[in-house]
Amino acid sequence: MSEAQEAQEAQPVVKCLIWDLDNTLWQGTLVEDGHVEVDEAVRKVIVELDARGVLQSVSSRNDHDEAWARLEQLGLAEYFVLPHIGWGPKSESVRSIAERLNFAPKTIAFIDDLPTERAEVAYHLPEVRCYPAEQAGQLLGLPEFSPPVVTVDARRRRQMYRAGFERDLEREQYQGADEDFLRSLDLVMRIGRARHEEITRVEELTLRTSQMNATGVHYSDQALRALLSDDDHDVLVVSMTDRFGPHGAVGVMLIEKTPLAWHIKLLATSCRVVSFGAGAVLLRWLTDAAARAGVHLVADFRRTERNRMMEVAYRFAGFATAECACLASFEPPEGTECLHLDAVRQDPPTTMRVLAPDPHDAGREAEWL
Repeated sequence: MSEAQEAQEAQPVVKCLIWDLDNTLWQGTLVEDGHVEVDEAVRKVIVELDARGVLQSVSSRNDHDEAWARLEQLGLAEYFVLPHIGWGPKSESVRSIAERLNFAPKTIAFIDDLPTERAEVAYHLPEVRCYPAEQAGQLLGLPEFSPPVVTVDARRRRQMYRAGFERDLEREQYQGADEDFLRSLDLVMRIGRARHEEITRVEELTLRTSQMNATGVHYSDQALRALLSDDDHDVLVVSMTDRFGPHGAVGVMLIEKTPLAWHIKLLATSCRVVSFGAGAVLLRWLTDAAARAGVHLVADFRRTERNRMMEVAYRFAGFATAECACLASFEPPEGTECLHLDAVRQDPPTTMRVLAPDPHDAGREAEWL
């Protein structure tokens, strides 16, 4: 591991910065001054952090309606998710924001002009990094606010999270069957060969996804890019959208192709789309594609403490240990077993449309019908 990687492990990149408002985000105190302004240097920090994929929120002691109205007037309200504006302890606000985002406290930062507020947050949440207001203009230069690579999904992370909150709210309020709700979303899954600009996000999925990762094996950016030009391998990236907006890249498959079988060396999907049945749909599409190609499927699987759901998905799809001539071509990594499936045609899902490489023309996209 390089020194840069070791530093990042010790001090992970900030995923969400939580702003105080009075004398921090803006100059002055709203309830006392009545009119407050934002320094252009602070505005630049907010806009640039958003572009880098760092989410931002608010924890402020203020009247909510008045403070939010001022943020809207300043053209900044759109940059903040899950704002907590009220009179409770700020540590509770910070904790609530982190839990709702499902972010570890060590990936959260908090900025406030008052030492007492920073101390209160640090006492209850010691992993949260706290910064004084006078440091606001310097944040863009700090390594913890500078992700080494900004992916396509990172640039629209705020929009994806906001869409997710709206989607979750509608799901809670929906009175019908779960399948009916999924159909109401107008879900579209797109499976395509990875492009060079998507590889960083693909590598990220292999690193971060543990519950829906068949092997836990990490493929480096360099290794994945090398496979893009390998005729015997397909690196497939899976993305999803619905009427609320994009889910972004949510899955990756690495498939080695031989005349007798397709070897699934890597299959990982984001936990965010488990409830939409994304993993099962992927396996059904792949099974159907293999059946049309007249080949078997072989899947590497390494059991871990966290990927029980992935094992269930494989077993439910019909994969099992077996003896077959097609297995002779493959030598799974140590500690990994080979699951086998004699592929047969599958029906497409009723809850989403699936767009994937045309089986008759690999360069064209077609809907699975």
